[in-house]
Amino acid sequence: MSATSRIGRRRVLGLLGAAPLLLVGCGFQLRGARPLPFESIYLGMYQYSELAAAIRRQIRANGDTVLAERAEDAQVRLEVQADIKDKVILALNTQGRVREYQLRQRFIYRLVGKGGQEILPSTEIFLRRDLAFDDTQLLAKQQEETLLYRDMQNDLVQQLMRRLAAVKMPEAPPADAPAPKP
Repeated sequence: MSATSRIGRRRVLGLLGAAPLLLVGCGFQLRGARPLPFESIYLGMYQYSELAAAIRRQIRANGDTVLAERAEDAQVRLEVQADIKDKVILALNTQGRVREYQLRQRFIYRLVGKGGQEILPSTEIFLRRDLAFDDTQLLAKQQEETLLYRDMQNDLVQQLMRRLAAVKMPEAPPADAPAPKP
């Protein structure tokens, strides 16, 4: 082994050793679980859907927030106004066959408090993925489409959890404060 290759190797190792220190010094840290600002939540959606199961799993993993079985028992309720998946043709080849699709998912929801007050107004999460298509590989492309929709669902759940964690809950009036007059 030559002296120049040893020096080059030492420089590389030195740079690799310094990289973690640089990352720590800049304030970088992995995104961890963020607790939700409410004690309990009711999911106003079909409970047996894959999306509802993924949201429930994420809420349980995120902290101490309880999933209520009934809307009356929860501090807040997530009302799903739309959950639409669709597939749009983007391009055709010279024979008029589909060459590319765009997969889309639109999820519209709002967060409502126990007294019916709107905590988070109607909010939309819109996701899309492009899918190159070849009808000679139909089975493979169907599997790819399934994987892309699953990836979109995971992305949707992560975005939803970040948005729910950032919600500012309205402050409750003190218990000894007089009730407002109508």
